[in-house]
Amino acid sequence: MPNRHGHRRFGSLRKLPSGRWQARYPGPDGLMRTAPETFARRAEAERYLTLVEAQLARHEWIDPDRAKILLRDYAERWIAHRPQLRPRTVHLYTWLLGKYVTPYLGGVQLGRLDTAMVREWRARLIESGVSETMAAKAYRLLRAVLMTALKEDELIRTNPCRIPGADRESPAERPVLTVGELLALVAEMPDRYRALVLLTTFASLRWGEAIALQRRDVDLDGGVIHIRQAFVEVRGRGFVLGPPKSRAGRRVVALPQAVVPALRRHLAAYAGQEPDSFVFTGPTGTTIWRGNFNKLVGWKAATTRLGYPNLHFHDLRHTGNTLASRTGASLRDLMTRMGHDSPRAALIYQHASREADRAIAKAVDAAVRQAQKRAPRNGRGVSDKGSPDFPGVAG
Repeated sequence: MPNRHGHRRFGSLRKLPSGRWQARYPGPDGLMRTAPETFARRAEAERYLTLVEAQLARHEWIDPDRAKILLRDYAERWIAHRPQLRPRTVHLYTWLLGKYVTPYLGGVQLGRLDTAMVREWRARLIESGVSETMAAKAYRLLRAVLMTALKEDELIRTNPCRIPGADRESPAERPVLTVGELLALVAEMPDRYRALVLLTTFASLRWGEAIALQRRDVDLDGGVIHIRQAFVEVRGRGFVLGPPKSRAGRRVVALPQAVVPALRRHLAAYAGQEPDSFVFTGPTGTTIWRGNFNKLVGWKAATTRLGYPNLHFHDLRHTGNTLASRTGASLRDLMTRMGHDSPRAALIYQHASREADRAIAKAVDAAVRQAQKRAPRNGRGVSDKGSPDFPGVAG
């Protein structure tokens, strides 16, 4: 603000030939900076300088020149500078960025992104036919990129990704097989792949974990398998063998004893004898591609005959997780078996288990009420043989 001599204590203002006002101020390094935009009125320019002065005093000022980097360039570097990302995750992020983010926002400077712009971008995705699931994935990627720009690189003051619910997916409910249906599906499979279907389900394995199992990972006498690694299919590179999806993915899973004989017979008939021999392979002894597997076993025809034409192989793990949750296992035990670092997925299965438990209680309650109606009552409204609460049950 101006002092009594008419000069500003902080920064300077200049009226341009266009009639608009330009604001300049000294940065922390002593160099003069110019506001990124001009102002229609002197009062607006003064408010801007007051805000900048306050940011400098609180050590919250961000050099606007650094925020001029384009979102496209920053996001591409963000992906490249994360060595802990698995190859498939790098491929997914690169694809999401090129498909849904950069065509709309790639040419925008980080410092000019705001919530209204992000909201319009998401709305345009949905209007163009992009599913809410894919829009949510793209939104979460953008939010993560901008959170790094905010927290680590200090390029922006706030993260503009603040749209309630935009990060949530609404996938269709996936089918869950009963044990009987699962065994019927196994009977539909060629003999070479029956143990794969059984083990994937009852050990709650991901596809990449199952096909990466080696003979040394299987301890049939102890009734456990060791998950140490996983295959990832990367476009343009083929199969990549690496660690499991997360740190928790490296685990030991106990097997139901009913599965052990089938796995023992499979090892004798279809797996090599060396410790590093892969347990599940194709007819030529090579690693199985997920897409080829469906053709090899006639998956679509088999699941259609079973009554589940839209069943995916990954739904076997979903079935196994659901069966595990119904045993009353704790959240921590479910996380360990499923190979999850975060409790989020395990909580979903626990919730489903509680819903099933409530359904059981509701059915029992209906049976009790039906029995109450049938029980003979005396003049006091009480069964001749029973308590006031439960007619027919001795009080």
